[in-house]
Formats: sequence, structure tokens, C-alpha cells
Amino acid sequence: MIKSLEHGFPRRLLAACVLAAMIPVAWSLGDAPAPTPGTGAAAGAGPGAGAAAGAGAQASPVDHARLLYNTGIDDVQKADAFDAAAAAASTDEGKKAKSASDARFYYSAALAKFQQAVQLDPKMHQAWNYVGYTHRKLGDYDDALAAYEQALALQPGYPEAIEYRAEAFLALNRIKDAQQSYLDLFATNRAVASKLLDAMKTWVASRKSSGGDVAAVNDLDKWVQERAQIAAQTASLTREGSAASWH
Repeated sequence: MIKSLEHGFPRRLLAACVLAAMIPVAWSLGDAPAPTPGTGAAAGAGPGAGAAAGAGAQASPVDHARLLYNTGIDDVQKADAFDAAAAAASTDEGKKAKSASDARFYYSAALAKFQQAVQLDPKMHQAWNYVGYTHRKLGDYDDALAAYEQALALQPGYPEAIEYRAEAFLALNRIKDAQQSYLDLFATNRAVASKLLDAMKTWVASRKSSGGDVAAVNDLDKWVQERAQIAAQTASLTREGSAASWH
């Protein structure tokens, strides 16, 4: 067991770092790593520096939760990179299986950290959101939905939780719930609504290739195209769209 940790894990970690560098992952401001003791813009210190500083001091449970959250985010970034690599390796079954296994490893590691974080700080809605995210990525949709509901109870209208929850709805074929989530986001946060629309397009393409309820998939496809057209036509009415039109 010790030998496995010594020789297997470093290779996995190196591969994750390479993939993370090659496949950029966009993090929304609402899910940015939490500030930790010893970090700050003036010091130019990142999450790693905060962890080092916190280790030498008496950290509060909230501080410890933030450190766990930040390291969990690091694991999610690695997992997302492996997940993307698995999706891209559609014709190489060996590479696909290896990348999927590595993604699951890091999602599981991240989940454990987020779960510890919410035990230490039950009011950290960002960590609850990522408890949901990692559960969803591991296929545990009921647990994911419960975590998203907790995040939204703490932070009503939290856009990232609404978007992630909608992706869980799609996985469960709860199309109407996913559509309502998009409409809610479209009224409050166009940027996150756009991410959900992209996720819906991906879901439609996946279902078309794998079969299933053809009528339901085609209906959603038509709905997504209509909503994309509406978004494009009304983009100039938003603050972001107005600013872009001046360039």
C-alpha cells in the first residue's frame, strides 16, 4: 500500500498538473478560493502560502474550513482536466478509461475536503455548492441535489448553485426543472445562464448520439435554439452587452 502511494500518486499528480495547464478551467468569482490566514493581494500570496502560514498558527475552525475548501478546489481543477481528457479520448479506450479513473480519484478527494469544510463551517455556501458538484460528477445525483439545496438555503439565488443543480436535473431527465433554472438565471445572471445553455446543448448532443426519448430531446433542442436566439437578440439590453457594443 505504501509502495503504491510512493510510486503511483506522483505520476498521477504530474499528469494532473500537465492537463490542468493545457485545459484552462474558468472559475466564477462566486466560487473563487476563499481568503485564508496569511494571504492577501498586498503580500501576493496564493492559497499555498496561506496554508503554510495557517499551519504555523492556531487556526480557527472557519480558517481550517477555508484551507480545506481551497485545496478541494485544486483537486476539482485536476479532476475537471482529466474529465475533459476522457471526453476527448473517444477513440482511445485505454486513455479514456485511465483519464476517467484519475478524474474520479480527484473528485473523490475533493469531495472529502468539501465535506470536512462544511462540518467545520456549516455556513460556507461555496463549499456546500462543491459538495454538490463533486457528488454530481461522481454520479450521486440525490446527494448532489441535497447539497445544492443547502447552498441555496444559505445563499438564496446563488447563481453557480442554480446552474450546477440544473445540470443534475438534466442528468436525471428533469428537463422542465432545468428549463426553469435557465429562465431564473436569464433574469438575474446572463453569464451563468449562458453556461447552462451550453450544458444543455452538450446534453442534447449526447442524448442524440446515445438514443433515448427522441421526442423529449428534440423538444429541448428546439427550446435551446429559441432561447439562444432570444439571448442574442437581447444581449445589447444588458449592462455587459451595452458595454461591449461600444468597442
